[in-house]
Amino acid sequence: MAGTAVDTALFPLDTIKTRLQSQAGFIASGGLRGVYSGLLAAVIGSAPSASLFFVTYEATKHVLGASIDPTFAPFIHMAAASCGEVTACSVRVPTEVVKQRLQTKQYTSVSSAVSSVVRTEGILGLYRGFLSTVAREIPFTCIQFPLYEYFKKMYASMYGTAPEPYQAAMCGSLAGGIAAAITTPLDVCKTRIMLSHKNQTTKPYNGIMATMKRIAAEEGPRALLSGMGPRIMWISIGGSIFLGVYEKALKTSGQLRLFEDARH
Repeated sequence: MAGTAVDTALFPLDTIKTRLQSQAGFIASGGLRGVYSGLLAAVIGSAPSASLFFVTYEATKHVLGASIDPTFAPFIHMAAASCGEVTACSVRVPTEVVKQRLQTKQYTSVSSAVSSVVRTEGILGLYRGFLSTVAREIPFTCIQFPLYEYFKKMYASMYGTAPEPYQAAMCGSLAGGIAAAITTPLDVCKTRIMLSHKNQTTKPYNGIMATMKRIAAEEGPRALLSGMGPRIMWISIGGSIFLGVYEKALKTSGQLRLFEDARH
C-alpha cells in the first residue's frame, strides 16, 4: 500500500523525468500535458515488485548475516539488495515498458500498449531493457541501502538509541537522493532502450554501454544527466515515505511479537 500511494502521488515527477530523457525530447513527448499517463501500469506493478524486493532483501540479509562476519555488513546489505532487485525486476520491467511508452505518448491505453508490444515484438518485448534495468538497480541499491543502514547506525551511535521510523525515513531520503544522482546516466540509458522498438524510424538503442556511448557522441555528455532533478526529488521523497512506513511496520510487528510472548 505504501509503495502504491507513493508511486501515485509522485507520478508526475516520474513522467517529467521520462520525457526529459526521451530521444524525441520533452515537448514532443508530451511536455507538461497528461502527466498521469501510464499511472495504471505503475499501480499494477508497484505492490508486487515492492513486496518481492523486501521479502527477498530480508530473507537474503538474514541468511547471509547468520553465516558471515558482521564486519562485512555493508557487503551483506549490497548482496541482499541486489538479489531483491533482480527478483523485483521480473514484475517491474514489463510494467515499466508499458508505463514509459504511455508516458511518452506512444500509446493511449495499457491494453493497446500490451497488445501492440506482444504483436510486434513478442512476449519478450515486454522485457525489453531487463538487463539495463538490473544494471541500473544493482548499483543504485548497492549505494542506497548500505548508506541507509550506515546513516541509521550513525544516528544510533550519536544518540544512543535506534532511530524512530520518521528519523529512519530521513535517512532513507538522503541515501536515496545520493544514489539517484549517481545512477542517473544508467537511468537515461535504461529509458532510451525501453522506449526503442523495431518499427521506429531511427536506429533502436541496444545495450547499456553502446547506448551510453551513442548518447554522449550524438547529444553530448550532459544528455546523460537528463531528468536528474525530477529523479532526485521523486526518489528522495518516495524513499522517505516508503522506508519510513517499512520501518514502522517492522517496529509494530516486533512490538506485537513481544506482546504475544508476554501473554504466554
